Amino acid sequence: MRYHDTHSKVIGYLLWIFGFLGSHRFYYGKPITGTIWFFTLGLLFVGWIIDLFLIPSMDRQADLRFNSGRLDYNIAWILLTFLGVFGVHRMYQGKWITGLLYLLTGGFFLIGVLYDFWTLNQQISERNRLWG
Repeated sequence: MRYHDTHSKVIGYLLWIFGFLGSHRFYYGKPITGTIWFFTLGLLFVGWIIDLFLIPSMDRQADLRFNSGRLDYNIAWILLTFLGVFGVHRMYQGKWITGLLYLLTGGFFLIGVLYDFWTLNQQISERNRLWG
């Protein structure tokens, strides 16, 4: 099995600071538990504290699961997290039309941004696979 460092432990731990809202779990490709953490404040902070020790394992799993390539997961996630409603993360992927639509509609009225939190890793992985 080939190993590619697609995700960063540093970014994972930075997102963990807000992890009681699930951000680090979304980053590592775990949207279901990310959503659970969001609605339960990291399982009432207990799961959030446990995740402090699980991040290295989640990082390894993400590195094995997703394709490395031209697009950087860390840049895409930073753009989505801080500028998602403006569509900058979509423009970074070369998705200019939806990026501009996000810009004009607040990320399709936030629904598109939520969709991207669930699927951004797969979107980047697919682009990297196609672009070699």
